[in-house]
Amino acid sequence: MSTGVVALAEIGDKTQLLAFILAARFKKPIPIIAGILCATVINHGLAGALGAWITTTVSPEVLRWILGASFIGMAIWTMIPDKIEDEETRAAHKLGVFGATFITFFLAEMGDKTQIATIAMAAHYGSPLVVVIGTTLGMLIADVPAVFVGEHMAAKIPMKLVHGIAATLFALLGVATLLGAGARLGF
Repeated sequence: MSTGVVALAEIGDKTQLLAFILAARFKKPIPIIAGILCATVINHGLAGALGAWITTTVSPEVLRWILGASFIGMAIWTMIPDKIEDEETRAAHKLGVFGATFITFFLAEMGDKTQIATIAMAAHYGSPLVVVIGTTLGMLIADVPAVFVGEHMAAKIPMKLVHGIAATLFALLGVATLLGAGARLGF
């Protein structure tokens, strides 16, 4: 679930746009992909740890409402297109391709919908390591092709449809959580 939700949510996201821009500018896919992987593992690892911590400090009933509302909020947020800021790509000239990708991806993911989704899913499923592996895989599924395909193909992807599917998944997770899905499993 975490792989699919994040892969869909990442399509058209600012970090995917960042992958397009870095690939078009530097034409060095391996250090870009390595930077994406390292930044995502660390960023989502921290998010997963936060999600796990939340489950130890918040009662299950309160957690269910917070998570349900979070997933529904993610559904709404997914429908709002992201834009990339020029400042997020300037660091590449000073840090090299890997360093620039690592730093810009890490910072771009701070507070991003995929990071928030990682926190929520880690708290919901109670398996932060598995969720982090899944969300990292989802990021790579969406961003690695962006590195190789570049901006040319971005215009041909039906972003509204992809965002609609991702939003629907988040909404379904939210409603299911609010209705107590997973309660029988101890979540």
